[in-house]
Amino acid sequence: MIQLNHTIVSARDPLASATFLSEILGFGAPVPFGPFQGVTVDNGVTLDYIRDEGEFPVQHFAFLVSEDEFDVIFDRIRARGLSYWADPRHEHVGHINHNDGGRGVYWDDPDGHVLELLTRPYGSGGLSKQ
Repeated sequence: MIQLNHTIVSARDPLASATFLSEILGFGAPVPFGPFQGVTVDNGVTLDYIRDEGEFPVQHFAFLVSEDEFDVIFDRIRARGLSYWADPRHEHVGHINHNDGGRGVYWDDPDGHVLELLTRPYGSGGLSKQ
């Protein structure tokens, strides 16, 4: 069996970015490990934030959640006054999508990485609409 274990995420301030994600998703504080600040999601994958002062590409991280978890996390996004979109290109501001019969939303982290919340995996059924 092959499983994704961790990925490295560039950040100007690793602790701030890891804390941002942890708080939005409802996890505890990030865990330091060497130069990294780690956020481990429920399936055991860790996002290891590392300081990067140079130019780095924007990355995209999608989190599959239940309908109830979506409500709680989406409430945190709105409570912080964060901009959010129904699409990764940021064309449908202030909306969520209903792709595959579920719900989805995109928002940016402090370094511009695109974060996504979805309740149904892509291709699991239903029509795509904003």
